[in-house]
Amino acid sequence: MDPTTDNVTRLIAHINALGLEPKEEERKWDHMGALITDAALQPRTNYKTTVWPRANKVWREWPDADTLSGFLKRLDAEDLPSFLKWRRSSPKLPKIQHTAMALDELGVETVADLATRFRDPVLEAETRKTLRRVKHVGPKTLDYIAILTGSNNHVAVDQHVQAFVADAGVPGLDYDSIGSLVKATADEMGFSPGALDAAIWNHMSTRGKA
Repeated sequence: MDPTTDNVTRLIAHINALGLEPKEEERKWDHMGALITDAALQPRTNYKTTVWPRANKVWREWPDADTLSGFLKRLDAEDLPSFLKWRRSSPKLPKIQHTAMALDELGVETVADLATRFRDPVLEAETRKTLRRVKHVGPKTLDYIAILTGSNNHVAVDQHVQAFVADAGVPGLDYDSIGSLVKATADEMGFSPGALDAAIWNHMSTRGKA
């Protein structure tokens, strides 16, 4: 049996044993400021208690930051560490600023603009190349940004997805291989990659909680 097919079989068995039921729901923001804040703060941070409340605060209190130009004006006018109640020396704060500037360089103004770029192979390659110049922005953050625009065809391979694949008995794989495995498994089961990714993340993020 092809190793890839064998791994898909293992992952499907693990998914079925746990009773995971992926749902085709968009995970997206309609607000550039909230999207960028979410993407920049998310790595290695509790999403529900730390990231989401801050991204939601940007969405709620800076309605004019729904466009990139509006968000950049807010970043110039406001004290971001105080607003987000975030450690001033954190590298995630300049990551917010530099991500916004990189997207401005690409001519992105709205979430719809950014979504278009992640749905066209040529534009996506250009977008990834530009954003990779931002410090601490890697493949996972790029895939996560795509997901936050509403894409169900991207998989952000974080520690939860890695652990789930390992729990399924699949040998150690690199980032791209895990992403390809999740996509192949989703295709075999009749789900979008994003729906399966979300189901895995939700299961792993609540594992062990009462």
